[in-house]
Amino acid sequence: MNDKQTGCPVIKVRGETLPEVWEKSVVRCWEEGIEVRTEYDRPEDPPSKDCTMIMEVNYPLKEPRLHRAFPAGLSDLEVYREEVLLGVHDDWINPEEGKWEYTYHERLFNYKLSFEEKGIDQIEFIVRKLSRTPYSRRAQAVTWKAWLDPNFDHPPCLQRLWFRIFGNSLQLNVHMRSNDAFKAAFMNMFAFTELQRLVAERISERTGKKINVGKYVHISDSYHIYGSYYEEFKGFLDTLKKRSFEERTWPTSFAKPFFEEGKKRIEREKRKNL
Repeated sequence: MNDKQTGCPVIKVRGETLPEVWEKSVVRCWEEGIEVRTEYDRPEDPPSKDCTMIMEVNYPLKEPRLHRAFPAGLSDLEVYREEVLLGVHDDWINPEEGKWEYTYHERLFNYKLSFEEKGIDQIEFIVRKLSRTPYSRRAQAVTWKAWLDPNFDHPPCLQRLWFRIFGNSLQLNVHMRSNDAFKAAFMNMFAFTELQRLVAERISERTGKKINVGKYVHISDSYHIYGSYYEEFKGFLDTLKKRSFEERTWPTSFAKPFFEEGKKRIEREKRKNL
């Protein structure tokens, strides 16, 4: 009998905060992931490190919420948050003209079969469902369009959101088919926990009962570190050795001026497009 492991390793990490769990996840992916090629590789690129990752964050709103090493600016993070929650870039969707094929906001808040028809607000359904039946297992939102997405060059990575209330806390499980561990996952997690906060607030308003943000679980079928940026990632690993966890993170209060700059960027975009 061959005891050698086959297939993709399944790794689970857990912790109290977003930066703690994200940091653990990318290190474990690097150390334990298998080497696999991807559809985006150039001929000279090494294969990616890949695993199936399950991340459990017990207190997703607990500070510090920000990791200093996620590869984007703090103003970019605010733009992405508003993109997911408020749909500030939904008007960029126009695949026929070579523009964006979708946004997560459009799929979650306005899911539809064609551009002409009225869409389904899946988040409103979740709020309504859990306000009436907090223990329901049907409070989910999907993004995948089987008749459309397989033909896109960059189909949605997010597949499904599943919400349920336990006691007075709202849990969110996120299911990703694919997730760039180093360059995208932290921004995804931050925005999705902000959506978790939004849903909890809306249920609280509707029911008159305080619903807290509970556990956040992030499940990725392919959690990967691309070979094309291995050298950059090794610099991240060096940072972990040289700095304490406190020196590797920021509280949300630190980011507020940068978030304001992100909001101003969005306003400038709107004025430019008028």
